[in-house]
Amino acid sequence: GHGVVASTECSVGEVLDMGYVVAGDTGTATVEIRNTSSLTLPFSVQLESLSPTRDRDRQKIPSFLTSSLQRTEIVGTQNYNGFSVFSVSPTEGKIEAGKSQDFVVTFSPDHESLYYSDRLKVLLFGKQTAHEIHLKGAARNHPMFVEGGVPLDVPVESLAVTSPVAPQEALEEGNVPALSLLLLLEYVEGSAEPARAEITVGAMQSPLLAVKKAVEFSLESGAELQRAGFALDGPRGALERGQRQRIGVSWVPPADLQTSEPPLMSALLTVKGDITESYRVLLMARVVSAP
Repeated sequence: GHGVVASTECSVGEVLDMGYVVAGDTGTATVEIRNTSSLTLPFSVQLESLSPTRDRDRQKIPSFLTSSLQRTEIVGTQNYNGFSVFSVSPTEGKIEAGKSQDFVVTFSPDHESLYYSDRLKVLLFGKQTAHEIHLKGAARNHPMFVEGGVPLDVPVESLAVTSPVAPQEALEEGNVPALSLLLLLEYVEGSAEPARAEITVGAMQSPLLAVKKAVEFSLESGAELQRAGFALDGPRGALERGQRQRIGVSWVPPADLQTSEPPLMSALLTVKGDITESYRVLLMARVVSAP
């Protein structure tokens, strides 16, 4: 007889990021798996969130409290309506030798959260794991988003459904709290290149959004930032739906820098869409030794 290896190739790596979607809308992505072996491969697809042992596996301390390497759980935020956030089609079938199979992954969040996640497993012959793909995505109630920097929040949301009345009252009164972003800039001692970091501002496109107004943003920089050695690239602009733009921050330590007291400055990022959001951007810089 002849022993044959069941081999496949996947069009995506270990992570499939579905990006930002307006809450209540859907996003899709296609994953292609090619059969590179000489035999027909029966396959099945599993989602970790639908695992029969999931409740038992959750009886433990959250990973963000026990490990600095894994920030979020494999199965993150779930929909309030009870339906799966992620779905995959088809769920089973056969891939002929030398042929490919397309899998359509659908992301359908029903409320705002930055930590939707799941794990997709592709099994061959019902037991052999061919591929594991970490699915992730984010949803917002408004058509703009800001990402980047060092996370400052806890990646687990409350199980309680918060009332939409309080946030609406806050909007009407103009008391929208400022969110915070932390950018860490490390300058290599003696280097000719400045330390760099960036944040990204994006505008989502969705049929659920009736208003077609562009998203405007501006990062205010004062004289204090320049004196501390910070420089901004692209601090203001306007985005049409479906566009994104980066704001670059660079830092070169000034000549009179006291290394024992690295600078910690702040700047205000304002993003205007259907509402106006404010982000307090913290800029922390330090000098590090060359490796």
